[in-house]
Amino acid sequence: MSSQKLSQHRSQKRLLAFLATHGLLMLTSLLLVAPPALQARTPAAPRAVSPRGPLGAEELNHINVFKASSPSVVNITALGLERDVFSLNVQQVPQGTGTGFVWDTQGHIVTNFHVIQGAAAARVTLADQSSYRAELVGAFADRDLAVLRINAPASKLRPLPLGSSRELQVGQQVYAIGNPFGLDQTLTMGIVSALNREIESVTRRTIKGAIQTDAAINPGNSGGPLLDSAGRLIGVNTSIYSPSGASAGIGFAIPVDEVNRIVPSLIRDGRLVRPALGLSGAGPDLNRALGLPKGVAIVRLQRNGPAAKAGLRAFTRSENGIVAGDVITAVEGEPVETMDDLLTALERLQPGQTCTLTLWRAGSTRRQAVTLAESED
Repeated sequence: MSSQKLSQHRSQKRLLAFLATHGLLMLTSLLLVAPPALQARTPAAPRAVSPRGPLGAEELNHINVFKASSPSVVNITALGLERDVFSLNVQQVPQGTGTGFVWDTQGHIVTNFHVIQGAAAARVTLADQSSYRAELVGAFADRDLAVLRINAPASKLRPLPLGSSRELQVGQQVYAIGNPFGLDQTLTMGIVSALNREIESVTRRTIKGAIQTDAAINPGNSGGPLLDSAGRLIGVNTSIYSPSGASAGIGFAIPVDEVNRIVPSLIRDGRLVRPALGLSGAGPDLNRALGLPKGVAIVRLQRNGPAAKAGLRAFTRSENGIVAGDVITAVEGEPVETMDDLLTALERLQPGQTCTLTLWRAGSTRRQAVTLAESED
């Protein structure tokens, strides 16, 4: 056999060997990945559901409270004005969301003031997803409360039953319903963790008597209701303590007794009509500098105001130094140390009412009746 034919013969043998080896491998691969139709099927069926048994009494109460209360909880969208870059038309755009709840069948909705603060308009969405334009009825920023009104049928408005924050005890079970992070109709549960906390309002006034709870409260929950285990309103969720900005198990609610005192005034007058003494007080620095007792040192009296008519005296400066005036140490027997304390005490009274002040002047203490006027703010 010539060398050329011998070389061709060897090449053909190598090709046949290659095809034989790799063809076998390909066949093996095809068998391994063959569709189920070519393989034996294993019998399988959905597993049977295990009987659960009846829900526990506590679970049933969670469910019942949510079912009864959620129709009263609303979503509030604060709207701002924005000018279109191309058309220059001014349009309303969402600038934030929060929660509120139905106060009465006249369409009044209660929420936090900071939810609608700075908004040009607002929309309220009920639990059935019907939406209404809201008008601002009144607000009291010092207590972070606001009242809106919507023109909705009374049949759609279900006011929450009111409880009392005065009767609360640490350890009671509570529920919060709101719209955290825009997720509407969210229920969380916890307990009353503490009572009589002090939190700061948007005006930096102190809100006293706040309820502390570990029920999860997150951005978007503001203005929503805090409920007791009977489904009664006991507070308005307003703020949290959180290094991260999300729930850390420390939330605060404005007590319902305070809400029930302020909201009717906002509905009636559009503002909280506060009584006034007609005076200005100094800060604690003056008391420390002059060695005065704790209280509000009067530094200015309104001419013909209630305090001036009652004979109260302001601290003044003369050629010989400071002329002693009056320090208000209590209102109706309740001690006051700062102007904030004094305003809080007065807010529980009404214009035209006569109250008793405890006064300190030059080392002596006396009690003085003063008839309150109406504040101009």
